[in-house]
Amino acid sequence: MKFLKVGRVAIITQGRYAGKKIVILQPLDTGSKSHPFPHALVAGIERYPSSITRRMSKSRQQKRSKVKPFIKVINYTHLMPTRYTLELEGLKGVVSNETFKEVSQREEAKKVVKKVLEERYASGKNRWFFTPLRF
Repeated sequence: MKFLKVGRVAIITQGRYAGKKIVILQPLDTGSKSHPFPHALVAGIERYPSSITRRMSKSRQQKRSKVKPFIKVINYTHLMPTRYTLELEGLKGVVSNETFKEVSQREEAKKVVKKVLEERYASGKNRWFFTPLRF
């Protein structure tokens, strides 16, 4: 699909992470041997940062600004693309098909994704991506 490109923000419609926002890291239109259907490697937010106010202490603000990420291979039919894009330069080449073979590699990739997403949240850009859907 020509609109499911790297950096496109989408919403997962089915499964454990239904309603969560993700960013596409690597679209695979033709599929692969292990996943013979069009799919994408994605990074998303499992637990969104909590709201913070000026009255809160710095340590409490930092604690509430944490993000819990996930990385996953998702079928195109379970994605609903949005008009938003997210430029994540730090995630180029972090997640690939080989990442999912080994648990330790997956954990390392999640740590990198967490770091990049928290930096983006702290910078104040892409506010919409870091707010949970209300439905």
